[in-house]
Amino acid sequence: MTPDLFANAVLGWFDQHGRHDLPWQEKKTAYNTWISEIMLQQTQVTTVIPYYQRFIERFPTVEALAAAEQDEVLHLWTGLGYYARARNLHKTAQIVSSEHQGQFPETVEGLEELPGIGRSTAGAVLSISTGKWAPILDGNVKRVLARFYALEGWPGTTANQKQLWQYAEHNTPQERTGDYTQAMMDLGATLCTRSKPSCLLCPLQQGCQAFELGKTDQLPEPKPKKTIPVKQTYMLILQQDNQSEVLLYQRPPSGLWGGLWSLPQVADLRDTYNETGLELDEESIQLMEPLRHTFSHFHLDITPVKARVNTPTDCVMEGKPLLWYNIEQPDNVGLAAPVKKLLLQLANA
Repeated sequence: MTPDLFANAVLGWFDQHGRHDLPWQEKKTAYNTWISEIMLQQTQVTTVIPYYQRFIERFPTVEALAAAEQDEVLHLWTGLGYYARARNLHKTAQIVSSEHQGQFPETVEGLEELPGIGRSTAGAVLSISTGKWAPILDGNVKRVLARFYALEGWPGTTANQKQLWQYAEHNTPQERTGDYTQAMMDLGATLCTRSKPSCLLCPLQQGCQAFELGKTDQLPEPKPKKTIPVKQTYMLILQQDNQSEVLLYQRPPSGLWGGLWSLPQVADLRDTYNETGLELDEESIQLMEPLRHTFSHFHLDITPVKARVNTPTDCVMEGKPLLWYNIEQPDNVGLAAPVKKLLLQLANA
């Protein structure tokens, strides 16, 4: 199948069956497209929609986002995961606002210089918001191309990534590039799905080598499995006389849950040290039901521990990133996902 036939088949399908009423399609600005593309990394459309709507309502422009406190940005992001995306979103907004007069660069190279924007995201932002030619290669597009060309091996290898970019460049049309970009993402998300693809409805069925070989259930090949390690921690739910207040601390700006507010943690309950520096009442210690939180590279088994602190509230050291969080009147701060879950359980107890 020639590139023209490939693009025409995809665009013809998109005109009839593609998604045309997603919230970020109402105004195809660089800002709106960028917000949606960052949110859609590692996250499904149905999950993203309400987050996107709340985010745009609060931060309708890049200047509004740039002027916000990071805490508020992280608060609106809470639940989407991969929080480095939110921190980079905030940094990029500040750079675009201060160094580019609120205008996003109009080249892939210029966009790639901004925090959190890789080649594929840059291509999506550019092609959708300006119509300029720029190929993309997100997870959905990789799957479509890997099946169409019956690419052997895991698509994430360096050699296969290079090959897939060549396929993407080869088939991306000069005209209607933005529609083609959206069409390819839609095709992968709705028909050429990871399991049980709807091949009989696919506009690329005629030229698809995986379909011809009967290997659509085998391609693309999955990433070689590694045993995911399990780590253990205790999360301290520290309270005083006011049972509606729980002590939180703000994690360092980078790393795991960077910049988010979390419960203090210890690896061993015999270790009296915790991030707050406050003394615990050992007789008040009470273990709660454990829970598991899974990251991309490890499982974290959390044992929540309720305890009282002996140090009075007004003795919390000035300058420490600590917060007495009222579970009945919550602050608008970014919370690590398992912390939010535990605080909700506490509020509903």
